[in-house]
This record gives sequence, structure tokens and C-alpha cells, in this order.
Amino acid sequence: MEREITFFTEDISFDVPNEQLLKEWIQSVIEKFDFKLIGVNYILCSDEYLHKINVEYLDHDTYTDIITFDNSEYENEIESDIFVSIDRIRENSKAIGTNEIDEFHRVLIHGILHLLGFKDKSNEDAKKMRNLEDEQLAFRNDSLKA
Repeated sequence: MEREITFFTEDISFDVPNEQLLKEWIQSVIEKFDFKLIGVNYILCSDEYLHKINVEYLDHDTYTDIITFDNSEYENEIESDIFVSIDRIRENSKAIGTNEIDEFHRVLIHGILHLLGFKDKSNEDAKKMRNLEDEQLAFRNDSLKA
């Protein structure tokens, strides 16, 4: 079975910087938690595209930066379609004063952490999730860091 991470775009134009190194980093995070990568499709899109998915599939009439669909058939395996709003990443990076690449990486790994079983609905879980994101970001190859 194919084990790969792929990036697609819908309704936007976006070039993923250092794509191969980024894939290697994401895979290393998956392996660090003793999960097996089956396949992850990142679909990079606009706010409007992601909003439509949020309404249609999750019945949430809100904008968000990421929606993760877990397609795994077995425990400890990662197979997913992850939709990411590049518009939201750009807005969030301005709002929190970080650069777009770091925010892009944070959102990508946030989706993976959900697939690894981590939640963020409660304040306590959200804080733990943020700490896990920070830990994973620290392990990036230097050429991935903005």
C-alpha cells in the first residue's frame, strides 16, 4: 500500500515550500507516536471552499483553518483527507504576529495530532494541543523554519 503525503490545491494557487522536507517532517511526527502512515492528502483551499465543506459535511456554519477527515480502517494507522484554508492561515498569522510558514506548519501538524488521538475542545485539551504543536514545530529541519 502507498505510504505518502500529498498536497493538492482547490480554487487557489499555492506552492508548498520545501515540500519533500515537509513530508519527511510530518512522517517523522507520525512515526514518533508509533503510528503507521497509510496516506494523507492535504487539500489546500480558500476560506469559502472550506466553509462550504464545514456546512455540508459537519453542519457548522463557521470559518475554520482546518478540517480533518479520518479515513483510517485500523488503530495506529493514519489515512486522511485534511482540508486547509490558506486564507485563514494568512489571517491568523497576521492576527497572532507569526509568519505564514510557521502558521502553515502548525495547522498541518494540528491535523496530524488530531489523527493521533489528541483533542482540543476543552481549555485543558487545547493547551495540551498547543504544547504538542510547539514540540513538533521545534523538531523541524532548519531549512523548514521560517
